[in-house]
Amino acid sequence: MHMIADLLAGFPNFLLYFSVSIIFVLAFKFIYVKLTPYDEWHLIKEEKNTAAAVALSGAFLGYCLAIAGAATNSVNIVDFMVWGVVAMLAQIIAFGIVRFILLPKVSERIENDEVPAGIVLAGVSVSVGVLNAACMTY
Repeated sequence: MHMIADLLAGFPNFLLYFSVSIIFVLAFKFIYVKLTPYDEWHLIKEEKNTAAAVALSGAFLGYCLAIAGAATNSVNIVDFMVWGVVAMLAQIIAFGIVRFILLPKVSERIENDEVPAGIVLAGVSVSVGVLNAACMTY
């Protein structure tokens, strides 16, 4: 019985970090889709837009990679939360870089269901998430 208690000793911290992570992912979803000039959920649900689905999935994956890095390297929950916000800002900046520098018509192209545009946006989002996670080390 003592062994099981030892195995579950970290459960409260897991629950705390996982709960905060889910809250962060939901906050990211609401903030990210408000900042993009198109309505991802409408495009995905109503118009079956593959480009929007790919782009949004990449943004989620990139953000989750970054907050996973933050959770791994944080010294406490406040530290984790600060880096979770930094990760969110990095993903928003990544979208801006694609929209205004790399592929200026990305928004129109995603609305037109041009899958290559969605793939580029997803690729940049995931790449920024990986870099973000790697840089969150002490």
